[in-house]
Amino acid sequence: MPDLYVSRHPLVKHKLTLLRDVNTDHRTFRELVRELALLLCYEATQDIAISLKTVTTPMGVAYGVKAIERVGLVPIMRAGMGLLDGIMELLPDVQVWHIGLYRDEHTLRPIQYYNKLPAEPTVQVCIVLDPMLATGGSAVATIDILKKWGVQRIKFLGLLAAPEGIKRLHEAHPDVPIYVAELDERLNDIGFIVPGLGDAGDRMFGT
Repeated sequence: MPDLYVSRHPLVKHKLTLLRDVNTDHRTFRELVRELALLLCYEATQDIAISLKTVTTPMGVAYGVKAIERVGLVPIMRAGMGLLDGIMELLPDVQVWHIGLYRDEHTLRPIQYYNKLPAEPTVQVCIVLDPMLATGGSAVATIDILKKWGVQRIKFLGLLAAPEGIKRLHEAHPDVPIYVAELDERLNDIGFIVPGLGDAGDRMFGT
């Protein structure tokens, strides 16, 4: 599938296995989500624009680079909030914009209930955060909002994806690359990823 990046890093696979386990408690689950978010963000930011920079070391002058693109994180509430801490450890200067969506249990369609974006974009790159790319409805709706806002570059970062969600997101926004820890088998009849890990928000927040 074009623009789909499934991590092959051994640490990602190890931590994802622990995350899936039904016996993993809420605190450990949150810690694993934070660690996975950090690892996946490393992969998703390899093409951030840079410029040359020199610094003085104790032994002389070193020639290096600095990142010049401003990055915004857009967690889809509520489960997307769990991915923030890990990424903000890696990118402490990012801006965070919240978009609240929930999935109607009958239609499986996303319904927006919160949006606090400013009038104009203040970043060059937005990374949409949601642990599960299941039906793809919430991701597509969020990216629709960001494109209307005027963001030029958008990426999606999650933990698990189903083929149905990948297909829907790619058909709606073929220019948006997708970064996940694993591509699972399918959706079940109530729109959950199989084998998945259950409801990420419930397991993260103990509800």
